[in-house]
Order: sequence, then structure tokens, then C-alpha cells
Amino acid sequence: MFTVYVLIICSNSTIVCIIVIHKSLHEPMYIFIAALLIDSVLYSTNIYPRLLIDFLSEKQIISYRARLFQNVMYMTLTFSEFSLLAAMACDRYVSLCKPLHYSTIMRKITVDVCLVLSWLLPTCETAVGCILYSNSKLCIFTIRGIFCNNYIYNLQCVSARALSVQIATSVYGVFMLVNMSLLPLIFILFTYTRILILSYQNGREYRRKATQTC
Repeated sequence: MFTVYVLIICSNSTIVCIIVIHKSLHEPMYIFIAALLIDSVLYSTNIYPRLLIDFLSEKQIISYRARLFQNVMYMTLTFSEFSLLAAMACDRYVSLCKPLHYSTIMRKITVDVCLVLSWLLPTCETAVGCILYSNSKLCIFTIRGIFCNNYIYNLQCVSARALSVQIATSVYGVFMLVNMSLLPLIFILFTYTRILILSYQNGREYRRKATQTC
């Protein structure tokens, strides 16, 4: 597991460094790829080191605050990956379907806004859900899982207040799932479906460019 973690860090970091060093790669497509790889490194760092510590310890103990933080990071990085993939799909869509307007639409400020929103919105939305549970009283202190995920919501005492918080968080969780996963997924499917349709409607040169780009 340590070997896998080191390979993830080294391979992703190498590609990110190549993109940063070579100015010819400072284009929206490669910038989004670098952001996606950074997201992968952070996601792995959120899981692997803690797992390694637990596997090497006789007793696997973690504080509730640390569990909440791990869950916030897990959900944030998962949702940000959907957002980054949607941004990449938008970039490819504009490049292939509106090539004359590409330089106008995909400006540096547009790319920067997409990157900030891809990480900021998931962080804010996930933090709200965890804040609801941060001061909850716990009655269960054992979790059957390899890392802290949504199971942490089953640890608190079943009271009227806890039940109302659980209902509110469940409703908010559905909102997050639709807003941060389903909508980006629909957008991704729409853009690539549109590109696929145009590829069949246009000539071989367009299909070659679409295949190479995507």
C-alpha cells in the first residue's frame, strides 16, 4: 500500500511539474489535467497515510474531529473531481464546437474561475453538512470500516434532536448529490454526446481532431 501511495504521488507530481515548467502546455486543457492530478494526490493523501498508521497499530483510534475532517476532505475531493471533469468537458466542447470563439470564451480568467469554484463550492457545501454533526453527542464509538466516510453519521445518539439533524442532513445530502454530482455528470454527457454527433456529421478531418483532442 505504501508503494502504491508513493507511485501515485510521484507519477502525478511529475506530470504536474512538466505542465508547470513547459509554457507551451499552459493551455486550459493541460491546466485542468494538472488540477485533476493534484486532486488525485490530495485524495490519496487523505486515505492512504491514515490506513498505513492503522494497519501498523495494535488499536485503531481516531478523534471525532479528525474523522469529520477526513470526511469533509473525502467528500470535497470527490465532488471537485466531478466539477473539474465538467470544466474539461466544457473546454473540449468550446474547442470543437465553437472553435472561432475559443480564445474569447476560454480566457485565463475563465479558467481561474472554474478552478476556484471546482474546489471552493464542494468545500463549502460539504462543510455545512459536517458542521451539523460537529457538536452531536456520540453513543457509539466503534466503526466497522477501513476509513472515515458517511458511516460517521451512525455514531450519534438517537434522540429527537439527533433525529431532526439526521433528517436535515439527509435532505441536504441529496441536494449535494444532485448539485455536485448529477448536474456535472449530465453536463459531461451532453457535451461529449454533442461532440460525437458533430463528429459523425462532419468529415474525416473533424473526426480525427475530435478523437485526438478528447
